[in-house]
Amino acid sequence: MRVISADQLPVNEDGSIFHLHLRPDQLADKVIMMGDPERTPLVAFHFDSVEFDRQSREFRVITGTYKGKRITVLSHGIGCDNIDIVMTELDALANIDLETRKVKDDFRRLTLVRIGTSGGLQPFCPIGSYVVSEISMGMDGLIFFYEGGESIANEELSRQFAEHTQWNGLLAKPYFVPSDRELVERIGYDMAKGITISASGFYGPQGRHVRLGLSCPNVNQQIESFDYKGLKITNYEMESAALAGLASLMGHRALTICVIIAGRYSGQMNTDYKGSFDDLIQKVLDRI
Repeated sequence: MRVISADQLPVNEDGSIFHLHLRPDQLADKVIMMGDPERTPLVAFHFDSVEFDRQSREFRVITGTYKGKRITVLSHGIGCDNIDIVMTELDALANIDLETRKVKDDFRRLTLVRIGTSGGLQPFCPIGSYVVSEISMGMDGLIFFYEGGESIANEELSRQFAEHTQWNGLLAKPYFVPSDRELVERIGYDMAKGITISASGFYGPQGRHVRLGLSCPNVNQQIESFDYKGLKITNYEMESAALAGLASLMGHRALTICVIIAGRYSGQMNTDYKGSFDDLIQKVLDRI
C-alpha cells in the first residue's frame, strides 16, 4: 500500500493537518462550511455544547453538538483554490491514517453543506431568497487537475453553455457538476433551485466593470438567458463547483445553499443580510 510522503501531505508536529490544524478526532461527519471565519460563531451559537474551537489563517473550525447531532463548522476562505486545500485536508482527516500515512481500509463519508452569500441572476431569485445549487459551473479548471475529472462533468451541458454564451476560448473550459441529490431534496426542498456559477473572481469574472474593461462585456445577458432542460442559471458565487466536484471525486456528499444579497437582475445590493443568513443557518442545522 502506498505511503503518502510528507511533501505530498504535510502534518504538523501535534498530529494535526497542515492548514486546518485539525486532528481526525476533532472532525464530525456532518460539516457546515462558509467563507468568512467571523460567520462560524453564528452557527456555533446554536450548538448545545462546543468541544473544539481553533483558528489558523482564514480557517476557523468549531466542533460541537446540536440536538444530538455532532457537527463541525469551518470557514474555508474565498475561492476554489481554498476549497482545494480544505477538501483535500478534510478527506485526509477522514480517510488517511496520519501516523502511518496510508489510506484507511474503511471509508468514512462526510456530509458537507456550504452556506454562502451570492448574487442573483433571475427575477425568481430576489434579494433575501435562498438558492440551492442543484448544478454548479466552474470556470477554474480545478477538477481537471485530478484523475476522473472528465467523468463527473456534464459534457453536453458544457457544450451547450459554451455555444450559447460564445465562450471565450482563452478562458478555462466551463465544467458542470451536480450536487448530492438526496441533500438537495432533504435540505433544499422548499428553496429555489438552479445552476450556480462559481466565478474565478469577484469583479471581472462576474461581469463587474470598475476601471478595467471586460473582454466579454455582454456575458451576463447571455448567462441570464441560458436554459438547460428547464434549469436556469440562478446565481454567482465562488466555491460551489469546486466543492461539488471534489466531493464527487472523493466519494463525499456536498451541497451549497446561498442567501441572495445582490440582485444582478435588479442592480441592487443588500449588505445587511444577517437576519436572512441566520434563518438559513437554522434551517440547515435542523435538516443536515
